[in-house]
Amino acid sequence: MKEIVEIYTDGACKGNPGIGGWGALLRYGHTTRELFGGEPHTTNNRMELTAVIRALESLKRGCRVRLHTDSQYVQQGISAWIHDWKKRGWRTADKKPVKNEGLWRRLDELTLRHDVEWIWVRGHSGDEGNERADELANRGVESVRA
Repeated sequence: MKEIVEIYTDGACKGNPGIGGWGALLRYGHTTRELFGGEPHTTNNRMELTAVIRALESLKRGCRVRLHTDSQYVQQGISAWIHDWKKRGWRTADKKPVKNEGLWRRLDELTLRHDVEWIWVRGHSGDEGNERADELANRGVESVRA
């Protein structure tokens, strides 16, 4: 059985829209990897999605993943809403285009490569992995400001 990669992701935005950052903490056995980045004009939801995408893109082969996010938008979107969006041609229930469609499509592609368990965690509640992902996302914001 494959060992599980634990991933914690978070997004941050100073203003919404505004300067944004994303962060991801990956743990596999005794190995830890940290990723972060940012964009000058974005939204919090885009940064939450980008964090997950960049983390999954960084995996070199198909993996079992336990992905922890404090974003209900990401967790619900990929676990529940995406199925109906795809059936409706990337439209919401009220027939509007799905926001961030390109990011959702990329995330959908990546989930086919991996066995992902989606775990929602309460943000800023002391979860060590989530707190570190938050720090990395804020570092992403600062990398844009620098």
